Amino acid sequence: MHDIAFVLAGFFVGFVVGLTGVGGGSLMTPLLIFFFGVKPHLAIGTDLLFAAFTKMGGSVALARARVIDWPVMLLMACGSIPASLITLYILNRVGPADPAVQMAMTTTLGVALLLTAVATLYKAVLGKAGPRQTLNRAADAKPRHKALPVLFGAVIGALVTLTSVGAGAIGVLVLMLLYPALPLPRIVAADIAHAVPLTLVAGLGHASIGSVEWALLAKLLLGSLPGIWIGSQLMRKTPERLIRSILSLLLAYAGTKLIAL
Repeated sequence: MHDIAFVLAGFFVGFVVGLTGVGGGSLMTPLLIFFFGVKPHLAIGTDLLFAAFTKMGGSVALARARVIDWPVMLLMACGSIPASLITLYILNRVGPADPAVQMAMTTTLGVALLLTAVATLYKAVLGKAGPRQTLNRAADAKPRHKALPVLFGAVIGALVTLTSVGAGAIGVLVLMLLYPALPLPRIVAADIAHAVPLTLVAGLGHASIGSVEWALLAKLLLGSLPGIWIGSQLMRKTPERLIRSILSLLLAYAGTKLIAL
């Protein structure tokens, strides 16, 4: 029965991601911890590779459509990948199953979920009205300051490695603030492209210290791949603002519960 439940959980998260674009980590990790009783470090490590594989297909499609601003993605990665490796080194030295590490993970995860709830609600209020369109792609892709994408990338890299949350909604919100002239579709494309190497590096790092359940990962992916496809097909037929608003409340509830543990 657990096998079917894990496949259904993967399908549900994939469906919601396809429907709303909300990052899978903000849904999958608390689902594994609260409903299936998976230890936090195993839930986080497994979910990182889950996110990497589910977003890889979307990134390839966006690259073929030539909507990814690679300089934007690379600047973020210059901060996030080194920060991820440093965080993995610290986790390896201390031990991911250490009670103090588990407490730090759940508390940080709760904070990350609250931030994701705020970012999700912000996008729901914003709706589909994105930044202004311009003809100069080079001008669009200039940040407020060159050091800021690297700095915020480092924060997101550490947060994602420690909690598996942050590469999606928080990443989009950061890019919207740093690149005010960049159209929203290109912000989302850059965020998805950035999430793939980050979650892959962090996920493989967790696997190297024994924080990934490979059998569980396979079951989740078995459900998520068709779920994402169905969700993306229904995306234009659903009230996006309502769904994002409800999701933000659920994420805020999960975040508050994790902090109170």
